[in-house]
Amino acid sequence: MAATAVGLMMVGGTAFAQTPDTDSNATDKVTFSDAYYTFIEGGGALGYGAASLVAGAYAGIANTPALVLYSLDSD
Repeated sequence: MAATAVGLMMVGGTAFAQTPDTDSNATDKVTFSDAYYTFIEGGGALGYGAASLVAGAYAGIANTPALVLYSLDSD
């Protein structure tokens, strides 16, 4: 269940790409606003990745003792 949640967090992360300008007066210069929002989106994606990593590690550490004990059970 934790792996599913982590997978969905990774797939559901934000993706962004610059759309092509159709304006005939378009320039190749990046505005402050464009740079700012790209930086914010990148920080959000970094946060999603870090949260996924921590959640996966925590789930693994929390479940390992139970998995070991279950494997030693002689049914």
